[in-house]
Order: sequence, then C-alpha cells, then structure tokens
Amino acid sequence: MEELLRTNDITLIPYARSLLDAEGIDSFEFDVNMSVLEGSIGILPRRLMVRRDQIDGARRVLRQAGIRFET
Repeated sequence: MEELLRTNDITLIPYARSLLDAEGIDSFEFDVNMSVLEGSIGILPRRLMVRRDQIDGARRVLRQAGIRFET
C-alpha cells in the first residue's frame, strides 16, 4: 500500500474515499484510532492508503476533484 493523502481534515478523507470507491479504487484509512491517544483534538494526521498498482489512478481522481495532496 502507498500513501495517497495525509490530512488533519476529518471531512476530506471520507470525501476522497467516496470518489475512489466510485472509480473502483480500493482505499484504507490509517491512524484513525490515534485520535483516542491524542484526545480527539486533531493534531495527528490521518493517512489514506491505496494499493500500489492503483496509486496513479487514485492521484488522477483526486486531482480531477481539485483535492490537493503531495506526491
């Protein structure tokens, strides 16, 4: 799996996942449970991961939706 997106915005990852799902791209959210350790204040970013063979397509989908991310 490769990291596609890292963010503290709790609304961005569900939006990105819905876009990816619509294109048949599998994704998985990492660091979800870290909010319990940090007290749910949002200082630790969550990561959206995709399969290595789907990373290029996933980046294309997010770019077309106007989502900014580091490559």
